Amino acid sequence: MSIQKIWQLMAPARVELAEKFPEINPIILQLLYNRRLTEQKDIDAFLSANYDDYIHDPFLFHDMESAMERLFLAVKNREKIMIYGDYDADGVCSTTILYKALSALGLESETYIPFREGEGYGLNQKIAQQIAAQGYQLVITVDCGISNAKEIAYLKEQGIETIVLDHHEEPLSRPPALAIINPSLSDSGYPPIRLCAAGVAYKFVQAIIVHQDKINSPVKLPDGFDKWLLDLVAIATVGDIMPLIDENRIFVKYGLTVLSKTRNLGLLRLMEMINNKNELNAEYLGWRIVPRLNAAGRINHASVALNLLIAKDSDEADKWVEMLEQNNRDRQQITEKIVTEAIARLEDLSDEQKIIFIAGDGWPAGVVGLVAGKLSDRYHRPALVFARNEENGIVKYSGSGRSIEEFDITAGLRECHEFLARYGGHPQACGLTVLGEDNYQKFQDKLTLLAKEKLTGVRLLPVINIEAEIRLADISWRLLDELEKFEPFGEGNERPLFCAKKLIIEQVQTVGADGKHLKVRVSQEGNPDIHKLIGFSFGDWCARLSAGEEIDIVFELGVNEWNGNREIQLKIVDLKKSE
Repeated sequence: MSIQKIWQLMAPARVELAEKFPEINPIILQLLYNRRLTEQKDIDAFLSANYDDYIHDPFLFHDMESAMERLFLAVKNREKIMIYGDYDADGVCSTTILYKALSALGLESETYIPFREGEGYGLNQKIAQQIAAQGYQLVITVDCGISNAKEIAYLKEQGIETIVLDHHEEPLSRPPALAIINPSLSDSGYPPIRLCAAGVAYKFVQAIIVHQDKINSPVKLPDGFDKWLLDLVAIATVGDIMPLIDENRIFVKYGLTVLSKTRNLGLLRLMEMINNKNELNAEYLGWRIVPRLNAAGRINHASVALNLLIAKDSDEADKWVEMLEQNNRDRQQITEKIVTEAIARLEDLSDEQKIIFIAGDGWPAGVVGLVAGKLSDRYHRPALVFARNEENGIVKYSGSGRSIEEFDITAGLRECHEFLARYGGHPQACGLTVLGEDNYQKFQDKLTLLAKEKLTGVRLLPVINIEAEIRLADISWRLLDELEKFEPFGEGNERPLFCAKKLIIEQVQTVGADGKHLKVRVSQEGNPDIHKLIGFSFGDWCARLSAGEEIDIVFELGVNEWNGNREIQLKIVDLKKSE
């Protein structure tokens, strides 16, 4: 199904901005304006993206001092510590960061990541009881814990203190932890930055380095220890779709530099296996590394990814890489099968249906989030996908949701909390568990009503935000050099999309073994130069276009490299015939 898209051109930069910065290319100035960068100091800081200009003091977190005092008491007393993580890429990376830091401090720490299929997200009572029975004195949760008030209260009753390192939305009641380090809390003390869990763990390590000098600890992390963790922070930041602005942009920019010379044997072996010649950038993290780390927890157990990231032996690392690659292949096949089945069931989806609910018996809980994302993208509305299973006579719905900008799905879950066994997430992504058919039906009815209230009158069509309309004559190597300064691209700092109109088709053909892709040579009135366009998965347009016709395109600017040659490439994002 081909869905119409709305082309939305961003407002042009103010005339006085061009007068203020006559030396800046007007296209670049427009991109800066789109990012609300209109003062010299802000423009300079953004384009240079220096580490020290953006990194915030970890002790801005109100509870950080208490967390450090408790941690170094554990160091002094050689206590057993449990690190309790999560099964996605962010959870595995943040668990690895904390494990490496505590190991370097000489602490005896164990890691526990729950099994998605059997245990679900976050702390559970059974494991809390095991922790108490095994003599742990301190538990540190990473990428979970904020919604585990009951389990943390139990640990406290057993004399076990908890430090929560999390970033998920604040629940109705906070857990009685010794310290909560979470930038999503309204009173955290930290600037309103959407850090991922690995970013929070990184702030925790930074705090360790400051505190160890403050108290003159006999056991210390070595100088520069924190910087070598930035490769993991970058992967998790991109993987959890955090906005690449402020501190997150620095994490990813410098994390990519660290990754290029990483000391992490597992990551090194993983990248060697991927053997992709693309430039090491945020897209490489999001499309190559993150899916493989996620695949472990989706198909098998996330310990495969964790073991890779803490591997100290080449043969061991190679074993985990092979397992991850097989998990990833399985994940792709299973996801494709379920998406195909879901689309068939949604054939009669009406405009009145503002939110998608779909469930399947025996579907793996690990892939329902991926399916929800694909359905939300395809139909441009919130989508909730559930794996339905029966345990001990009780029907259990394990679900994930993905949403659109106009609907905060986790806020919607909060309004339906009485029907949910557990839930958590972000405005556009969530996870949840529903027990019993009655609760599931009541939950579906209430959230459907909420979505209808919020989305009635909203055009449920995907919007393409275009940063600037340009002419082919504006495109040059110098412009591409200027665009590089906007890297890394990602959520909140998207790769710029441009549009060009009334391009004259000189030649059109399909490329690729199956003719799936489109290649067009175009010119523009007033400019004799011929430019090449490539449209991946646009091959069906070939039969609809002829030489001499005019087209409008939305495109990305990039570079095509082959056999040592380099040429500017215009990658089609959307296409229509000129009016």
